[in-house]
Formats: sequence, structure tokens, C-alpha cells
Amino acid sequence: MSARPWRLTFVGHATVLIELDGVRLLTDPVLRGRVGPLRRLAAPVDPAAHDGLDAVLVSHLHHDHLDGPSLRRAGRRTPVIVPRGARPIVRGKRMRTVVELSPGESVALGAVQVVATPAEHASGRIPGGRRAPPLGYVVEGSRRIYFAGDTDRFDGMRAIGDRGLDVALLPVAGWGGRLPAGHLNPETAADALALLHPAVAIPIHWGTLAPAWWRRRSPRILRAPAEAFAAAAAARAPDVRVCLLDPGTSTPIAP
Repeated sequence: MSARPWRLTFVGHATVLIELDGVRLLTDPVLRGRVGPLRRLAAPVDPAAHDGLDAVLVSHLHHDHLDGPSLRRAGRRTPVIVPRGARPIVRGKRMRTVVELSPGESVALGAVQVVATPAEHASGRIPGGRRAPPLGYVVEGSRRIYFAGDTDRFDGMRAIGDRGLDVALLPVAGWGGRLPAGHLNPETAADALALLHPAVAIPIHWGTLAPAWWRRRSPRILRAPAEAFAAAAAARAPDVRVCLLDPGTSTPIAP
């Protein structure tokens, strides 16, 4: 990938490469063809998506968002920003620099600030295992980008959007046959736009992973949640432009 000052790449699932003001950030990296019982249905990840990173942002402890081998592919020296309480797990995956944040705290990375935000989602890694509160993140520089991680709609989204958002990266689906509480679906993600008021919304967390025992789904079925979100957003938040990216594709965001 050639360097650009302002670009977003939907790598797949909740993994997004954010290139802003000379800084490269990767969210919730899942870079392998298989993670536990989940297999990647989208095309393999281009290694350029995780080269030369300035940091990795991890929203919570679930395996499809915090995957040790994927973190190491991003570089063991790459700083990993995590919810407070997650440091022991990430250090145990042989990552050297781990920065813990709580909602409202921030860290400077070059020309941008990464601000932790609340999220509404289950926080444990396994039943009875280590817990850390889930986070979203706002990346602030010449633009403001909200990465929601995994979350349900919550009233605090209004405060996240009050300072203005150029882009909201919102989950709209899952990887199984049902979507439990603590997740946005296409309709509730569209409703969240009324709280966030971004200029652009990009649906994520769709069309990438599925249980290994499922048959490969057709592109039409895989794409359905993102298209349902776009339709719901057009009806409920017509002032928001929806940018639908297939896994592996990028968009420059105009000023």
C-alpha cells in the first residue's frame, strides 16, 4: 500500500487500518485464516495492512478481537493500546509495549491522540476468566474517527459525537447464527447515527468470519448486513453518507 495522509482500509471483521496525519493504526487485528473455530471467508489479508504500524488498538478481550498470533504479525515491538486490566493477557502474548486506558483517558501517537470511550459489551475473555471493561476509541487529528469496537447502542454515544465526527466505524453483525445482547445490528447501528452524527459511516464486523462447520456463504449473503445497514441509515439518518467497503478495500476520505 502506498502512503497516503488520510485513508481507511477495512481489513475485515473489526480490523481497520487507519492512516491519518502520517500515523498508521490497526484496530482489533485478526489477520489469520482461522481463529479458534472461526475461519476467514474473505480474501487473505495483504501483509501491507500490518506493516509499519505506529500502534494497535484493542477494544476488548474476546478472541475474535484479541488474537495473539495476529498481534505478533503486527510486530512484537508495536505498542498495543488496551482496556485497563488487559495488560497481563497481552504481555503474555509476548507483546513488549502495552498501554492501558480507561474511558476518557488518551495517549498521543505522533500527530494524533487516541481517546478511549465507553462501550456496552460483555467484558470477559472466557467464563470466569480475566475481565477488563470494553472500549471504543476516537482517533483525533486533522479528522475525528470513532471506532466502536463491539458495542450495543448506549446514551453515551451522544457525548462521543458532540465534538463532531468525520467517520464512525460501526459493527453491524457478528459471525454466528444469532447476535446476542451487546452488539449492534443493521437497524440499531442506523439508530446510533442519530446520537453520533458522523459525516460518514462505515459498517464493520460483517462478511469475514464464520464457524468452520458452516458452508461457505455466497457473496450476496455475506454482504447482506452491510447493505441492510445502508438502507436503514438512508431512512433514519439521511444526512450521513454510508461508505460500504468490502474486506480488503480502502477509501480516501475527502476533507
